[in-house]
Amino acid sequence: MRWKVLAKTLAANPKLVLVKPSISAFMFRYLQKFKVMAIDENLILHSHLPPLTSKAYARFVDLHLRQRISGPSHAQIGLTNDCPQNCEYCYNKGRKGLPMDTSTIHKAIQDLKKIGVIWLGFTGGEPLLNRDIVRITEAAGDDIALKLFTTGCSLTRELASDLRNAGLFSVSVSLDHWQAKEHDRLRRCDGAFQTALEAIDIFKSVGGIHVGVSAVLSKEMLEKGRAEEFLDFLKRLGVHEAWLSEAKPSLAEYWNKDLLINPEEKAGLMDLQDRYNRKESMTVNYLGHFESREHFGCNAGHKMVYIDAFGDVSPCVFTPMIFGNIREKPLESLFQDMAACFKCSDTCFINTNFELFQKYVSADVKLNREQALAIMREACFGQLPEFFKVYDK
Repeated sequence: MRWKVLAKTLAANPKLVLVKPSISAFMFRYLQKFKVMAIDENLILHSHLPPLTSKAYARFVDLHLRQRISGPSHAQIGLTNDCPQNCEYCYNKGRKGLPMDTSTIHKAIQDLKKIGVIWLGFTGGEPLLNRDIVRITEAAGDDIALKLFTTGCSLTRELASDLRNAGLFSVSVSLDHWQAKEHDRLRRCDGAFQTALEAIDIFKSVGGIHVGVSAVLSKEMLEKGRAEEFLDFLKRLGVHEAWLSEAKPSLAEYWNKDLLINPEEKAGLMDLQDRYNRKESMTVNYLGHFESREHFGCNAGHKMVYIDAFGDVSPCVFTPMIFGNIREKPLESLFQDMAACFKCSDTCFINTNFELFQKYVSADVKLNREQALAIMREACFGQLPEFFKVYDK
């Protein structure tokens, strides 16, 4: 099966033969850690990369593996900051301003593509509350991989079908626990658990979409060693993927080392992912695995960019520093300004540097450009991850 996948990937991406052999070898080794999933015409490794036979992956091969451009490969964009839930760890708390209209969002997506973005996550707030989400999805084009992060609020079967037809390739429905009461508590929203289950069923029923769960694992779940129990629950739901992360110190309430994942817990989750992916049909995709020293590292501000619902540009969704607004300055210029401060690292930027945020701000965690630059003068970065050791040579 793997050789068939490789043959199909090569046929869809002839420029792979022009990629530096050491980069190709790294990508091939990385591919071996996952079972490639076929959904309609798409061959999907996991939801953080475009389908292997898609136009978006062909752009990834050409722009980022062959040409090795300096622009970002990945981005997220907030379609609205409105949300019916009030998660205690929400990374968008404190973000305010004039919401982008649809035409501004359209332009932002096209500008992201121009500087190299091949994968785009729709986030919020709750992106389904943007009434133009289908138009936005369709207008993005078929040469960028589009993933939706959603609570499932307001989803209908018609809307899910329209999103599929408009070009959405993957969705992650927020679900943090197998017990309804605990999930609703974490989300501070009665009925959130049932809403998520119904959304999963709807997306599965329309077909043609890679359906996953986006889970923020609690410190308690990790300390009690119950992550595998949670994965078994998700497998029974019949989803294609469990996309895992942990609460980040993106807001003042989490500026506490005791609340952060420790190295042993991270290593445990990475090992759990590899073990699970060797034997089970559901893919486990832990963000810390993708961003580890052995793989691609943390790419905040370097190969990743976030545009929030108000047009403010940040290094990633978890890092609440603002380098400018796309209404006031071209996106390419804003990204270059930001990228000059960042480098790829084997440690999560916000996990490593959150104490600097305590130094420069109090309760308001939306830093302006001057504060952001002050932090960057003192920021620490880890070692270069394996991918960029071969990429930068």
